[in-house]
Amino acid sequence: MKTEIYEERAVLVGVITQIQTEEKAHEYLDELAFLAETAGASPEKIFFQRLEYPNPKTYVGPGKLIEIKNFVDNNDIGVVIFDDELSPKQLRNIEAELKVLILDRTSLILDIFAKRAQTASAKTQVELAQLQYTLPRLTRLWTHLERQQGGIGMRGPGETQIETDRRIILTKIALLKQNLKDIDQQMSTQRKNRGKMVRVALVGYTNVGKSTLMNLLSKSDIFAENKLFATLDTTVRKVIIQNLPFLLSDTVGFIRKLPHHLVQSFKSTLDEVREADLLLHVVDVSHSNFEEQLEVVNQTLKEIDPQEKPMILIFNKIDAFSYTPKEEFDLAPVKRENISLEELQKTWMNSMSDNCIFISARQKLNIEQLKELMYEKIKTIHVERYPYNDFLFQKYTDIED
Repeated sequence: MKTEIYEERAVLVGVITQIQTEEKAHEYLDELAFLAETAGASPEKIFFQRLEYPNPKTYVGPGKLIEIKNFVDNNDIGVVIFDDELSPKQLRNIEAELKVLILDRTSLILDIFAKRAQTASAKTQVELAQLQYTLPRLTRLWTHLERQQGGIGMRGPGETQIETDRRIILTKIALLKQNLKDIDQQMSTQRKNRGKMVRVALVGYTNVGKSTLMNLLSKSDIFAENKLFATLDTTVRKVIIQNLPFLLSDTVGFIRKLPHHLVQSFKSTLDEVREADLLLHVVDVSHSNFEEQLEVVNQTLKEIDPQEKPMILIFNKIDAFSYTPKEEFDLAPVKRENISLEELQKTWMNSMSDNCIFISARQKLNIEQLKELMYEKIKTIHVERYPYNDFLFQKYTDIED
């Protein structure tokens, strides 16, 4: 089910609509370019079109599609990637016109997930999501087979093959769902066997530095690189801050327009978030639109688990934060890129008290302050869970002092 686009020259396509401004469209396409590079493609050109809404037949208008086709034909382009999920009809029509591999944001994310999956659990979850995505798009796989007209026994081979494939895929989906239930039970048993230690989960947008922070706090060596979805499999480590042990888990990063069935497929992975006592929400404060990324994560967390949990907002990458001072005579509205970090800290973040902290995991800035903050939060949870143990712990601490 994996789509191989390694080292392919790619074209990216997006639309500017009433609900997606030009600024947003450009930002989404920048992210799509990063996704394409992560998958191994080389983005050569970006096409935009301003529309009231995406064309239901070809996503972009006929004229823009011809423009894209001319560029594809003249520049040895192997794949065209669209920023939104395409319907089966759009996919079929675009592929017939451009005659190259067509991907949308969803299939691109699924391809990256397939490459990143290491454990049996992650591989099963990815395969399930891929099959659920493929099922309604089966017809595009058989457009080369001509359908014949006629009565009983005269149906074309294309239709017969599609029905056969649909049954095979539905059977496979049912099997994978059962496998995931078994995996979920095994993982649930593993979580129970960890005892009742306080559990802390790192969450956040993809590529904000969660794995780097995980390595720092747990003194481990988890894979981390400057690519989207560098971490896919959940990793759990026992961490001790001062004399207080707890379990720390690193989870898959979230992203805008994350396919719903992908979230559903990764239920067992995301159970680490559901069962956590404390969330560490890592934010890349150097990103020009970090507030929207923060909101995307919060909305996804509500979808995973509507219950509110204690949370620390960790604004990472302060070493990469940059801004351009706004000239006083410039009457244009002040934008995020014109605000210094000190000014930013005096905005809505100022009211969060000890629920947020500014760090650089890479440069190890303010890490000791983060550990102290975590210690106080985790100790509070520990005291509520084991009040008698805390009495002994406090007594022992007094003697040591």
